[in-house]
Amino acid sequence: MTVSDSIPARLPHPAAMLELIKPITWFPPMWAYLCGIISVGVWPESWALVVLGVLLAGPIVCGMSQAANDWCDRHVDAINEPNRPIPSGRIPGRWGLYIALAMSVLSLGVGWLLGPWGFGATVIGVLAAWAYSVEPIRAKRSGWWGPGLVGLSYEALPWFTGAAVIAAGAPRFEIVAVAVLYGLGAHGIMTINDFKAIEGDRQMGLRSLPVTLGPVNAATVAGTVMVLAQLVVVCLLVIWGKPIHAAVIALGVGVQIWALGRWRTDPAKLAPWFNGTGVGPYVLGMMVAAFALQGLPA
Repeated sequence: MTVSDSIPARLPHPAAMLELIKPITWFPPMWAYLCGIISVGVWPESWALVVLGVLLAGPIVCGMSQAANDWCDRHVDAINEPNRPIPSGRIPGRWGLYIALAMSVLSLGVGWLLGPWGFGATVIGVLAAWAYSVEPIRAKRSGWWGPGLVGLSYEALPWFTGAAVIAAGAPRFEIVAVAVLYGLGAHGIMTINDFKAIEGDRQMGLRSLPVTLGPVNAATVAGTVMVLAQLVVVCLLVIWGKPIHAAVIALGVGVQIWALGRWRTDPAKLAPWFNGTGVGPYVLGMMVAAFALQGLPA
């Protein structure tokens, strides 16, 4: 079945709606929000700020971004992944758009409950989600700007938000620096997802790195970006007097360098393998860095 906006507007099945907002993608921003809370080193006065923030970062904002992306990508997905909810017709008519818009409003409403810092970050997150997918901006057309925007939105923004909400103010420089570095490094993580859609991206004019650089060079760039960002974090933690935390993160970087070497032998086939083997140490390193920041003098 091909994509068509003229499909009778029957109600979508709940299972298809859940698939549309992709629960598997919620983990990175939820984890980053928790890293932000831990990095402050202050016990939250209300656990509602923790629960609301985690739900906002994951199921609500991230889920909304997935629905928006699938709606804007429905023609590309009809080539790459025709079994997805929208191109398969399991999310009929314009329901994909309606779900994305409704969740955008929900995101702003929940963000408002987190105070000015939480609301401001939510506004940025919602705008970034739509800027990534929707015409005429459609940042995902670029293999450089698209993954960069998503990486910062998935890692740096929720980390900053968690810290700001708990601290009730702007986080200190060290927290912001580490959050931004992990957000920049996540550019490589987001590029991994482009290896499954090379043919469709090429046909639809999306200039992902695997399309423009070729699979091997794109894998090299993605892995290098991840490694370099973490090495800067390692250096900063050593300077700030946290050598043990720095050593743990450096160990994880070593694992990623080994995994990158294997990934480069067959980038398209091994992209899912690297997504688990290489990204795992990256994510664990974020939490290690958060605990290191917690122990720094104010």
